[in-house]
Amino acid sequence: MTPKEIRQMIREEKWTKPTSGLAPSYAQANLVVLPKDDAYDFLLFAQRNPKPCPILEVLDVGDPRPKITASGADIRYDLPRYRVYKDGELIDEPLNIEKYWNKELVAFLIGCSFSFEWALLEEGVPVRHIENGRNVPMYITNIQCVPAGKFRGPMVVSARPTPFNLVVKAVLITSRFPKVHGAPIHIGYPELIGIENIMEPDFGDPPVIEEGDVMVFWACGVTPQAIAMQTKPKFMITHSPGHMFITDIKNADLAL
Repeated sequence: MTPKEIRQMIREEKWTKPTSGLAPSYAQANLVVLPKDDAYDFLLFAQRNPKPCPILEVLDVGDPRPKITASGADIRYDLPRYRVYKDGELIDEPLNIEKYWNKELVAFLIGCSFSFEWALLEEGVPVRHIENGRNVPMYITNIQCVPAGKFRGPMVVSARPTPFNLVVKAVLITSRFPKVHGAPIHIGYPELIGIENIMEPDFGDPPVIEEGDVMVFWACGVTPQAIAMQTKPKFMITHSPGHMFITDIKNADLAL
C-alpha cells in the first residue's frame, strides 16, 4: 500500500495499531502540537536537541495540513492514535484530534527511527520488534536535554536488541540518517543511562532479546512527552508512542 492509502485507512480508523513495518520505504514522523505561544520555545528546543527532535516539517499556525512531507494529509486524523496532555497530565488517547484542534495551534513533525529500520533489515540486521509484531521498547533516561525556554527534561531512547557481531554495522547504517535520529547514543549497560529494568519500558512493549544480543539505544521522538510530564505545558498533543504519521518522503532521500 502507498502512504496515502495507509493514511486513508488510518483516517477511517481501520488501522489503530503501531505503524512499525508499514510502508517500509517511506519516512515516518513523530507529532508534537502546541499553542503558538509555546511554539518558538519548542522550535528552539528541537534545534538544540537534534538527536531526539530532528524536525522534518513545521506546519503553519492553525493549519493541520502538511505542505512538504505529505500533500493532502491532515494531522488531525492521519495518525492511528494520539495523546493529549493538559498541565503535563495525560487526559486522553483519542483516534483523532478534531475536537481539540483550533486556529492557535502549531504542529511539528519530527523524524522517527522507524524510518531507518528498513535499511537495517535490507542489510541483514534483525529488528526484533518487527519480527515479533510488537511495538518498539522506549525508556526515559538520565540523559538531560539542552533546555530552551520552558522546555527541559530527560531524553527518551528506543532500544533494539542487536546481535553482537552486527552492532558496528547497525551503527554505520543508522549514522547515515541524522534526520531520523541517526547513530545510537548508547550501546549496552542500560543502567548507565538510568534504565533499571530493561524488561519494563516506559513506553511500548518489552524487548525480545535473543542469545548473543546487545541492547542498542537510539534517541527517540517520544522525548517531548517526557518533557511535557516534567515541564507541564498548559496544552500539548502528541502521537501515542509507536503510532506514527507516515509521510510521502522516501527514506532513501533522507540518507546522507
